Amino acid sequence: MLENHMELSFSSISQNEGFARTAVAAFVTQLNPTIEELTDIRTAVSEAVTNAIVHGYRNRPDCMVHIRCSICGAEVEITIEDIGCGIADVELAMQPFYTTMPDLERSGMGFAVMEAFMDSVVVESKVGKGTRIIMKKHIMAVRQDA
Repeated sequence: MLENHMELSFSSISQNEGFARTAVAAFVTQLNPTIEELTDIRTAVSEAVTNAIVHGYRNRPDCMVHIRCSICGAEVEITIEDIGCGIADVELAMQPFYTTMPDLERSGMGFAVMEAFMDSVVVESKVGKGTRIIMKKHIMAVRQDA
């Protein structure tokens, strides 16, 4: 059974969102995912990283976003974490169309998108301490002997 781990930290600037999704996608390719599975993961990572930058850090470029990826057999687990402002009400924040920044034309669909594309999404957050998003996806094509 394949086991592998990766960690990555980068500045909280919007230009790094593309870098993050590409790095995670490159790591996951060792499982030989379908294009659809890879697109799902890239989309979910984009949403989580954007949330960390825009909401967690409020676009402060001096902060760091942290990603950890683990592969165990056919499952990939992706953790995206910030040590920003945190979320006061996670349940409310996960409701479709809810946004704390309507003036910035935020759609409020980030968590809904993550949930649609991943098998599971867990959000842990504490006000003033930050947010951790843990997403899992099972890659269907992985051979049992991989």
